[in-house]
Amino acid sequence: MHPVTAEVTERIAERSRDTRADYLERMRGAADAGPARGKLSCANWAHAFAAEPGDVKAALRNPNAPNIGIVSAYNDMLSAHQPLERFPAIIKAAAREVGATAQYAGGVPAMCDGVTQGRPGMELSLFSRDVIAMSTAVALTHDAFDAALMLGVCDKIVPGLTIGALSFGHLPVIFVPAGPMTSGIPNAQKAQVRALYAQGKATRDELLDSEMKSYHGPGTCTFYGTANSNQMLMEMLGLHLPGSAFVNPGTELRDALVAAAPRRAVQISRSSNDYTPMSAVVGVKSVVNAVAGLMATGGSTNHTLHLVAMARAAGVLLTWEDLDDLSRVTPLIARVYPNGSEDVNAFHAAGGMAFVVRQLLDAGLAHDDVATVAGPGLRRYQTEPFLRDGELVWREGAAATHAPDILRPVDDPFESEGGLRLVTGNLGRAVIKTSAVKPEHRLVEAPALVFDDQDDLLAAFQRGELDRDFIAVLRFQGPKANGMPELHSLTPTLSVLQDRGRKVALVTDGRMSGASGKVPAAIHVTPEAAAGGPLACVRDGDIIRLDAEAGRLEIKVDALMARERAVGRNPTHGFGRELFGWMRQGASHADEGASVLFG
Repeated sequence: MHPVTAEVTERIAERSRDTRADYLERMRGAADAGPARGKLSCANWAHAFAAEPGDVKAALRNPNAPNIGIVSAYNDMLSAHQPLERFPAIIKAAAREVGATAQYAGGVPAMCDGVTQGRPGMELSLFSRDVIAMSTAVALTHDAFDAALMLGVCDKIVPGLTIGALSFGHLPVIFVPAGPMTSGIPNAQKAQVRALYAQGKATRDELLDSEMKSYHGPGTCTFYGTANSNQMLMEMLGLHLPGSAFVNPGTELRDALVAAAPRRAVQISRSSNDYTPMSAVVGVKSVVNAVAGLMATGGSTNHTLHLVAMARAAGVLLTWEDLDDLSRVTPLIARVYPNGSEDVNAFHAAGGMAFVVRQLLDAGLAHDDVATVAGPGLRRYQTEPFLRDGELVWREGAAATHAPDILRPVDDPFESEGGLRLVTGNLGRAVIKTSAVKPEHRLVEAPALVFDDQDDLLAAFQRGELDRDFIAVLRFQGPKANGMPELHSLTPTLSVLQDRGRKVALVTDGRMSGASGKVPAAIHVTPEAAAGGPLACVRDGDIIRLDAEAGRLEIKVDALMARERAVGRNPTHGFGRELFGWMRQGASHADEGASVLFG
């Protein structure tokens, strides 16, 4: 192992000793109790399968026959989750082939940040993760299952499913993705039209036409944002069948992978010799593997929140310092839009996850000695699935890159360090995604322009007031203030100013999403302004220095906290906000996962 990877792994294990032991003890107790259907009264158990057809009822009467719970984020509004409509039927048929049954245990909400971006609904987005976790628990709490399959893809959905399923970590759990949509127009062309629209040089019809040619069919958006970072993490955590992440929906290979999931779930259920509960899969070493994958591929900044919360659900206490230390020794070996010009389909064709896993293991930057749903060892994930005479098999993945502009080996990386960095100073702690930011833009020292609403910043740009060097301070955007919405709609505007030669940056207690672009953005600032953090005391004209390379975020003002604190003006009603007030009040700090579940 790389010495830093080994040291970080050891300190996480030591820090988590008590919480991890407590979690595993609870999971052992649940496993020993077994599914409740063997203990239920006849009336209670009859309720669980009253609507099933006759042959399934006959199978479910046998308390020893495996029964698989399906939890799905299906809806037909969102492209990433629309393919999931067909999956339960495929799963149920495959389960019957191996003497098992499968039941659709419950659905979870799936909202799209792409739809709600810049709208009031974005203020519910982050908290939807915890709602999904609780919804997953509701689905599985019937306690009628020997294993579970999680059907979901996008931003908050996979983290929420993971957190919820870990409460039932005595069960084997396999994640079943839908895959990315096929590629649309080139990403550079899409970005150009967005920039022109931000300057008033393209019409709304031209913008909509461009966006429709980019987001054009079933499957995940093809840029490397949070949704596709989720899929990478599921491979690194060992919760997918190997190579499942980036196979397009509606293909024979995708359907074969869906059918293979319930078969494998039966093979690793408690009644088998290969019992592999989720609690054994998600542990300290697999979490470190997930961080390594995140850094090596320039993954989403949202996982400085999500992965921290997911790890805590398994009793693993992960910190931003751990992320930063691992980023400093993990080379950036992938460039996928917005960090590069090509999308995840090109990444997959170039060698994809099999190549990344092989490189990280060979360099000692990831642990092989972990449990996975495919069997012992992360090496299984350097293989890729394919069909041979209609049969699903796995073969060794690419040992060499097929596109050095997209994927490179560890000894010839795009950059010597990973894609994320922790920045600290007298304004608090924040994270910055450096993988998409050119080195010459990673240090900005300029006067602050303070905004309490993203619309105010956009309006100032339209009035021509921002054609200068500045650091935009956008505050009262944290979880306690308004639910921590993504602020990705600011990216085109700030990018235009940077392209004009202006030194610009963003400092915010909000989020910028996995699509964080080429403008330096110190995000997730904690403590947030609404919790009395220093951002509440910043004024226009204060000189701020953001140095991503040195890891510093500083304001050149003495006695900053002695100033009168500004008060946010975030609405608390409308668009469902009133239903989430208790979540805003109870949310933990960003560096603790911004969750109401793990304060």
